[in-house]
Amino acid sequence: MSSTKQYPVEKPQEEWRRELTAEQFHVLREHGTERAGTSPLNDEHRAGMFRCAGCGQPLFEASAKFESGSGWPSFSKAVGGAVATSEDDSHSMRRTEIHCTRCGGHLGHVFPDGPAPTGLRYCTNGVALSFQPTAQPGVRR
Repeated sequence: MSSTKQYPVEKPQEEWRRELTAEQFHVLREHGTERAGTSPLNDEHRAGMFRCAGCGQPLFEASAKFESGSGWPSFSKAVGGAVATSEDDSHSMRRTEIHCTRCGGHLGHVFPDGPAPTGLRYCTNGVALSFQPTAQPGVRR
C-alpha cells in the first residue's frame, strides 16, 4: 500500500486502528504477516466469498481456495479487479505483494507455484480476510 496511491476507501490511521483488531491493523495497514497455521480460515471449506477484512470487497471465491501446505489460506484465482500487485523487496527477497484495490490493504503475496489452470498461489493472511458463506436454501441464520 503506497502512501501516494489513491484508493476508493481511504481513512486516517486512527480510524483504521479503531475499526480493526491490532493484528488486522498490523497486517492490512503495516504489511505484517500472521504466524503460519494460526488462521481459522485455513479450515474453511464452505461455499461462499472471502472478502477484505478492511473494506468488505469480495476478493476470492471459495471455489478458488486450495490446500497449499503453506499454513496460510491459499487461492488460485482472485475476483477480477479486486487484487493488485506490487514488488516487495523486504526480508532480503523479491516477492510480489497482493493488496486490495478498494482500500489498499496488504493481503499477502502471490507465487507462480499454484495449481492449473492459473499456476498461481495467492498466499493470503487469514486475518486480512472475512468469510461470507453462501446462503443455503431452507437454512435460517
